[in-house]
Amino acid sequence: MDFFVPSATSPQQAEAIFSSIATHIAAPEQAQRVYKLSWEHEGQTCTCEIGQPLPDVFRVEETVLAIFDCGDEYQICTPNRGAIKFEPVHAAKATVTDVQFFN
Repeated sequence: MDFFVPSATSPQQAEAIFSSIATHIAAPEQAQRVYKLSWEHEGQTCTCEIGQPLPDVFRVEETVLAIFDCGDEYQICTPNRGAIKFEPVHAAKATVTDVQFFN
């Protein structure tokens, strides 16, 4: 899968949005960009994929815009969780069962 950010109309805009979100949450430089992430959360397996809604357990219908590798955790960003305001969704690496990257 080639890198994209939902609703970006060009690769340049996708890069700008990704960079802006990374700056907002103080994410480190990304060696690889995460496309899909699965982890255990409160006894259930959650999967987030760029362009898809957050899992139901988070009780909001927001599209995943970006997933950042932030050392000992991943941070999953939606418009209101990480991209514009509030904290992103946190997934500790110790609970991650699968990670897939963009090409």
